[in-house]
Amino acid sequence: MNTTFLLYIDPGTGSMLFSILIGAAATLFFLAKAALLKLKVFFSGKKDGVVQDASYKKYVIYSEGKQYFNTFKPVADEFEKRQIELNYYTSAKDDPVFEQNYQFVKPEFIGEGNSAFARLNMLSAGFVLMTTPGLQVYQLKRSKNVKHYSHVLHMPNDATTYRLFGLDFFDSVLLTGDYQKADIQYLENQRGINKKELVTVGCSYLDVLASKISGIEEEKDHPFTVLVSPSWGDVGVLKKYGEKLLDPLVKTGWRIIVRPHPQSKKSEADMLERLENRYKDNKNLEWDYNRDNIFSMKKADIMISDFSGIIFDYTFLCDKPVMYVNTNMDLRPYDAYDLPHELWQFEILKKMGIKLDDSQFDNIEKVIKEASDSPELAQARKEAKATAWMEIGKSGQNIADYMISTVSKLESKAK
Repeated sequence: MNTTFLLYIDPGTGSMLFSILIGAAATLFFLAKAALLKLKVFFSGKKDGVVQDASYKKYVIYSEGKQYFNTFKPVADEFEKRQIELNYYTSAKDDPVFEQNYQFVKPEFIGEGNSAFARLNMLSAGFVLMTTPGLQVYQLKRSKNVKHYSHVLHMPNDATTYRLFGLDFFDSVLLTGDYQKADIQYLENQRGINKKELVTVGCSYLDVLASKISGIEEEKDHPFTVLVSPSWGDVGVLKKYGEKLLDPLVKTGWRIIVRPHPQSKKSEADMLERLENRYKDNKNLEWDYNRDNIFSMKKADIMISDFSGIIFDYTFLCDKPVMYVNTNMDLRPYDAYDLPHELWQFEILKKMGIKLDDSQFDNIEKVIKEASDSPELAQARKEAKATAWMEIGKSGQNIADYMISTVSKLESKAK
């Protein structure tokens, strides 16, 4: 009697297995390359394990997604201006860098996930700049043939709001404001890890957005507009309150723009689909999924958010009032949990923002009308901007200067 067994693999599992196989193949390729490089190191007599083989790149940027292009653009523009070669590795096939027609900046798609990490883990380079945290913690490892790893902050709020150990194993962290230094140094001392170079360079993506938003014309027939722009996850205001917040907002008749966090489309798709279907017939509610947030911010008269960093984008670029819903962020998974004090961003939000309790949602029209701007709120916004966004308009130049000077010093030591 012949017995036939049929095995079924669902599409999701099949896709995952395929990704694993691709990642494994890429890893084996770059491991073989690394083995060859080690032989070169051995025969060259280099004691520090760093050798400039044929694949050596002096300056490298790694971007894990197209949403980070605004962070890196001022740097790439500066290298292009100085006619210095810069290798721009990206995990986005449609990264805007490919549209720039650079001559000296060399963009290259290196795959996503494991494929990208396999390539980066075997990199041979002088200086690697990235926004990706968790170096040497998760899949992304330090290559023995990279001289300097630098993390550039892509937010003007606290640097300790990354997942645990997010910045611990970088050689330097490029800051948007001096205030971010103290907490990083506290964690270095507490954990007994190497001291990083902490350099205040400014906020590159805000420099880009400031230039863009200034070119947007004012609306001729402007309706009063409320922008709801939350973070994502269980403590995000959209996930936590959803209809309870949006129903009374829609009833006001004002224009309501909802801009979900980009991660929500990946992690909270069901929730978004439910809400979009609920309000599909409401003409005064719009959904904004544009890559840049400046168009919605330009239209908004007031923003409602939670602990999202877009609060600082809005107040720094538009200088308008913001309302925040306290969603009790659990800091245990983050570096900030190890600090002995409250985060700066929470302290300053109490001064420059207007707290909105969920008990006020049913009467939200009156609450917003009464929450008019004040000289005290305006002054707090001004102080926050001066603290968290220093070196305005100079980020690209400052970062390029630091990259070039760092490599120059490292090469001088190697001689």
